Amino acid sequence: MELPETDSVPYETAENIILRWDATASDDARLRMIFDGDRQEIDLYLQAVDRIQLSMESTTLSDDEGQSKKVNTAIQIAMARLEDEFRNILIPHATPIETDSLSESTPRSANSFTEFSVHSDYSNRGEEDALSRDGSSSLSEQAENSSRAISSYRSMSSIRELDLMPSDSIYDLRSIAERMISAGYFRECVQVYGSVRKAAVDGSFRKLGVEKLSIGDIQRLEWDALNAKIGKWIRAAKMCVRVLFASEKRLCEQIFQGLGSAADEACFMETVKGPAVQLFNFAEAISISRRAPEKLFKILDLHDTLVELLPDIDVVFEGASAESIRVQAAEIISRLAEAARGMLNEFENAVLREPSRVPVPGGTIHPLTRYVMNYISLISDYKQTLGELIVSRPVTGSRYSDDASTPDMDFTEHEEQSPLALHLIWIIVILQFNLEGKSKHYKDTSLAHVFVMNNVHYIVQKIKGSPELREMIGDTYLRKLTAKFRQAATSYQRATWVGVLYCLRDEGLHVSGSFSSGVSKSALRERFKSFNAIFDEVHKTQALWLIPDAQLREELRISISELLIPAYRSFLGRFRTHIESGRHPENYIKYSVEDLETALLDFFEGNAVSQHSRRRSQ
Repeated sequence: MELPETDSVPYETAENIILRWDATASDDARLRMIFDGDRQEIDLYLQAVDRIQLSMESTTLSDDEGQSKKVNTAIQIAMARLEDEFRNILIPHATPIETDSLSESTPRSANSFTEFSVHSDYSNRGEEDALSRDGSSSLSEQAENSSRAISSYRSMSSIRELDLMPSDSIYDLRSIAERMISAGYFRECVQVYGSVRKAAVDGSFRKLGVEKLSIGDIQRLEWDALNAKIGKWIRAAKMCVRVLFASEKRLCEQIFQGLGSAADEACFMETVKGPAVQLFNFAEAISISRRAPEKLFKILDLHDTLVELLPDIDVVFEGASAESIRVQAAEIISRLAEAARGMLNEFENAVLREPSRVPVPGGTIHPLTRYVMNYISLISDYKQTLGELIVSRPVTGSRYSDDASTPDMDFTEHEEQSPLALHLIWIIVILQFNLEGKSKHYKDTSLAHVFVMNNVHYIVQKIKGSPELREMIGDTYLRKLTAKFRQAATSYQRATWVGVLYCLRDEGLHVSGSFSSGVSKSALRERFKSFNAIFDEVHKTQALWLIPDAQLREELRISISELLIPAYRSFLGRFRTHIESGRHPENYIKYSVEDLETALLDFFEGNAVSQHSRRRSQ
C-alpha cells in the first residue's frame, strides 16, 4: 500500500485538520464521515494523522511539555475519529453470507432408528422394512454443481473463500488499521473489528440454523429433536469451516496481515472463537451423551464429517491462538469414535437381552429380527469408517450376564474376516440365540419351527440383498444360515405331517382268516375319520399362520404336497371302493385329491377365513 506523503503537510496544518474533524467539537464533524467523502479529503486526513504521529515519535522528554501534550491530544482525537470511521466502513458489509447457493449435500444416511420397544404391538406392525434411504446425490456431485453456480469465491482445496467486502473498503480499513496499530491502539482496533464482524457471523449462524445451546441443553433434548438437529449441524459445520470461517480469516489477512503483533490472527480469533466453540460444543455434547444404540449412525455421520473437515480446520485455525479449536475438534473425533465402539457393544448386548415373551401371531417375522437386520445393513454401509474404528473381535460368553447362558462362536472358522465382519456375524449369532428362546413360547411345536424358519430365512434374504453385507458375512456363514432355515422347514414337516401321513398307512387295516375281503371296514372308516379330523385341524390352524415371503411359502407348500398328495391318492385308490360300497360313504371320504390340493393353497396366508373354507361352505 502506498502511503500519503507526510512532508507536504506542515504540523500546524495537520493539527488543524485533526481538530476540524473532532466529532466532540463540531456538529458537522459529528454528522459527516470522512471516508464517505472524496478520495482527496480522505488522503489529506491520513497525511495529517501520519504527520501528527511522526511528530509524537520525535518528541522527547526535553521538549516543551505543552507541545507534547498538544501532540498527544491530537493523536487521541485522531484515533477516536479513525475508530469511528473504521466502524462505519465495517457496518454496511456486516450482512450474513448467502448460504442457499452454497448448500452442501445431506449426510449419507438420513435414517434414524427408534429404540426397539419390548411393549410393541406386533400384530399392528406392517411387513415392510422400517428402513428409509434418501436418494440425494453424492457429496462430490453436489459440490461440483455448487462450484459451477458460484463465481464470487476462489477455491482452495475444499475451502471456499467469499469476498466479504469490496476492495476499496478493504484498502480503507487497512489504511486505518495500520495507523491505529502504529499509534498503540491495537486493542481498540481489534475490539471494534471483532464486535462488528461477530454480529455478521452470528447472523450467518442463524441463517444456517445453528442455535445457541449449551452442552446441558443439548443433552436434555429428546432423541427425535436431536436427530433432526444433527443433520442441520452437519450441513452448517461444513459451511462454517469451509466458507464462513475461511472467508473471515481471508478478510482479516487482507486488512491486518503484516501490520505486526499477529494482528490478523488476533482479529480473526476475536471474531470467530466464540462462534467456533459454540459450533463444536454441539458435537462435543453428542460425543459424551448416553450411548444408546439407535444413535450409532448419527454418531458416525458426525465422526465422518469432522474427520473430513479436520484438514480444513487445521488450515483455517492454524495460528497459535487457535490451537484450542484444533485440539477440541480432534478430541471430539476421538470421543465420537469411542462412543461408536461402545454403541456397537451396547447393541449386541441389547439384542441378546431383548426380553419380549409374547409370541408374534402366526409365527411371522419378529420385529426384533427386522430391526436388527436393518441395523446391521446400515452398519455395512459404514464399513469403511467402522472398519477403521473396530479393531478387535467381539467378546463372547459371560460378559453379558453371570448366570444366563449365551451362545458361543468359533472364531477359527472366520480367521480371514475383519473384526467388523466378526461383530456382524456375532450379532446374527446372538439374534438367532434370542429367537430360539422366543420360539419356545409357542405351545405348538410346528409353529415354533415355522417361526424359526421365517426369521432365519429373512436374515438370509437381507444378507443376499446387500452386496456389502454379503461380502462381509461371507458365503461360508451364509450357507450355514441357509441350512438352518431349511432344517427348520424339515422339522416343521416332521412335526406336522408325520401324524397326518400315519393315518394313511396300511398297517392295521387287513384282517386275516375271515370270509371278508381282507380289509376291516370299521378300521378303515376310523382311519378316514382320523385323517379328516387331523387334516381339518391342521388346515384350520395353519391357514392362520403366515409365511410372508411368497417364494418360501410356495416352496413349503410344494414340499407338503409332494408328501401328502401321492400318499392320499394311493390310499384313496386302494380303499375307496370299500367305503363307497357301504352306507353313507360321504361321512368318511370327505376330501378328493383335488380338494386337498386346493386346501393346501390356504396354508400360511394368515387368513382368518380360508379360501377353501369359503368354497366348501357355498
